[in-house]
Amino acid sequence: MTTRWVPYATTPARLLRQMFSDIVVVGWTAVWVVIGLAVHSAVAVIADFGYQVESGANGVAGNLDSAGNSADNVPLIGDSLARPLSAAGDAAREIAGAGQSLGVTASWLAWLLALAVAAPPILALMMPWLFLRVRFARRKWTAVTLASTLAGEELLALRALANRPLAKLAAVDADPVGAWRNQDRAAIRGLAALELRATGIRAANLRRTT
Repeated sequence: MTTRWVPYATTPARLLRQMFSDIVVVGWTAVWVVIGLAVHSAVAVIADFGYQVESGANGVAGNLDSAGNSADNVPLIGDSLARPLSAAGDAAREIAGAGQSLGVTASWLAWLLALAVAAPPILALMMPWLFLRVRFARRKWTAVTLASTLAGEELLALRALANRPLAKLAAVDADPVGAWRNQDRAAIRGLAALELRATGIRAANLRRTT
């Protein structure tokens, strides 16, 4: 993989800053994911309780139905005995339905609350980090592409003349503008290297294709 496709600087100072920012973002995300999972687990207890109520109530309803069927076989008073047992079974099934609804609602609420707690702080840090990283990657790709051609190198040198401090320009050549106008390749290469370093790229090891 060529350097232009690697989303990191090749200058040590900027590379260290980028790696530190990556560690901060990963750590921050991990902390809030753990917090979100803790919120989910706390609310999921309610869902578990609802499902337990559903299971227990269904069991009671089944026992009451069985008792009602047995009581219905009792001569003379079977209907009188079976009727309240059947009503109690229906009531137990209603409780089971309520328990199921509680379980389903609490399960969805657990995930929603977990996302509501974890997502905002994660996105608050990750979105600026991602924007800066994508912007750097685009600038690096453009700079490396320009540096691979003579014309692009001249453009980088011109940009350095416009943007870099005078002391750094003078360190390249006593008359950097004149050197650029006179097509002094050594001076142009030095000016382009200044602009590349400002972008976070070391000019060494870059190859010109034309």
